[in-house]
Amino acid sequence: MTAASSTASSTASSAASFPASPFTTPPDRPHFRAWPRRLPTQVVLPDTSLWYNLEVSARRYPDKAAIRYFGGTVTFREMEAQATSLAGWLQQRAGVKKGDRVLLYMQNCPQFLLSYYAILRADAVVVPVNPMNRTEEFRHYITDAQAKVAICSADLAAGVEEANAGVPADAQLAHILVTEYADALPPTHVHPEDAPPAWLTAVHPLPAGYARWTDAMGARLAPGPHTAGPDDMAVMPYTSGTTGFPKGCIHTHRTVMHNVIGGATWSGNGSESVQLSVLPLFHVTGMQYGMNVPIYTGATVVMLPRWDREVAGRLISRYQVTHWTNIPTMVIDFLGSPNLSDFDLRSLRYIGGGGAAMPQAVAERLREQFGLSYIEGYGLSETIAPTHSNPLERPKQQCLGIPTFNTDARVIDPVTLQELPVGEVGEIIVRGPQVFKGYWGKPDATRDAFIEFEGATFFRTGDLGRMDEDGYFFLTDRLKRMINASGFKVWPAEVENLLYKHPAVQEACIIGTHDPYRGETVKAVVVLRAAARGNTTADDIIGWARDNMAAYKYPRVVEFVDALPKSGTGKVMWRQLQESENAKAGG
Repeated sequence: MTAASSTASSTASSAASFPASPFTTPPDRPHFRAWPRRLPTQVVLPDTSLWYNLEVSARRYPDKAAIRYFGGTVTFREMEAQATSLAGWLQQRAGVKKGDRVLLYMQNCPQFLLSYYAILRADAVVVPVNPMNRTEEFRHYITDAQAKVAICSADLAAGVEEANAGVPADAQLAHILVTEYADALPPTHVHPEDAPPAWLTAVHPLPAGYARWTDAMGARLAPGPHTAGPDDMAVMPYTSGTTGFPKGCIHTHRTVMHNVIGGATWSGNGSESVQLSVLPLFHVTGMQYGMNVPIYTGATVVMLPRWDREVAGRLISRYQVTHWTNIPTMVIDFLGSPNLSDFDLRSLRYIGGGGAAMPQAVAERLREQFGLSYIEGYGLSETIAPTHSNPLERPKQQCLGIPTFNTDARVIDPVTLQELPVGEVGEIIVRGPQVFKGYWGKPDATRDAFIEFEGATFFRTGDLGRMDEDGYFFLTDRLKRMINASGFKVWPAEVENLLYKHPAVQEACIIGTHDPYRGETVKAVVVLRAAARGNTTADDIIGWARDNMAAYKYPRVVEFVDALPKSGTGKVMWRQLQESENAKAGG
């Protein structure tokens, strides 16, 4: 068992600490030939917590805008004070102790940032949950993370109550703090054209026994001393897996800090920068580039809770946004705006992202029309965002980029585990300070995720790719069974598990199918129960799935079959169905 897997097996200790290991990249790796001269080849990490980043920025830039949101402003001084008060409530009223996991369940809004840093100030662990998750999905986070406290938005409170009621009494959430999105809105709107939509101003009934955000903040309770160190747990994002159940990725303050400092250095993000934050903050890329990096550098975050190309264009123009991390589908939509010529994009000096390849034609238009090179990168929840990124000075299109600071990446034969020559396709493995410490409570899965290679421990990404002669990596396929829908990872086994709850479904197999906008979308191949045949339509299945699954996850296409192809051992031959679907699309 690797050090990472043995550590992960001891996660019953709420205050688990994970000693750091030294990381150096062999100097003869080919990507150093493309390394920008402006950048150091390694970064040195501070022995401080993520909370300290906010504390420092609040001292350096107390009256500078930390967050701009629908015309309102939260300064760094105000952000630190509010997060500190909320940390006091978490400790004194909710009983949060060092290492406790706290669920954070809401759309992008200032309360997300305040809650995230309050949880860190309380020496606890942030467990961000996709707000698109439904009741059955949310219940898993309560039980698996062994959480006793959750902070959620009011529109999701009823679902939290229902999920919690379905959990054994000794495993239920004991405290639930609820905020209305309107709690963070300014009393008046300076820019009427960008007034908040109705869903942000709606008022929802509060379940009995739940605490109100305004009351918690108004209590102004002081937390105890901040004791979390760099090797204590900080954040536990969940990633779905082939077992069908999401797994918690253990990240310490140090693993997160590496990509905070590395991301800021790579992209040139400083105190004068303005970051458009539109990617979901529960997702590691949005979390790092839309929140943690600008808080570290003292930059301003301009928040957009949901993607809207027209509002995004006006915000970039109004606030002179310098950095915009996104997914390619946002850029494609943005360039299709009829008002594109009215937007002032001259302030933008960094635009990039990942999750899916940027179409070459779109990248060329972006460069020719606006002089911007789209900087693609690659990372996973297990690596808290990037392990690879394209240099700003020398990007390659539809390319993952080169390994970032202190990071070693190789391409190996997934069977023999031997390194492959330049240009040959194999599994990408990585090693670096940003790699997680293991899956929460799952030592076997952790053990399987790592290998010993050339005397060091590497993480197996499960992605197939190749490396060119310059050290740039290219993604070619997926070793694991996974669908990539607009940058969101969908694991078929998880969707199948949920789909089997439909009373008409006898068997189901989830595969990917081509979609002109999302790139790939979810298709369900379904065998109906005898009584449901002739009475159940594809729209019935899709409608039910929409109500019971996250929006990015539910099947958009349903095909009924009499039987699923199976192997001699009775296993569904999903690959046969996938290859047949690919052939239909000419893939």
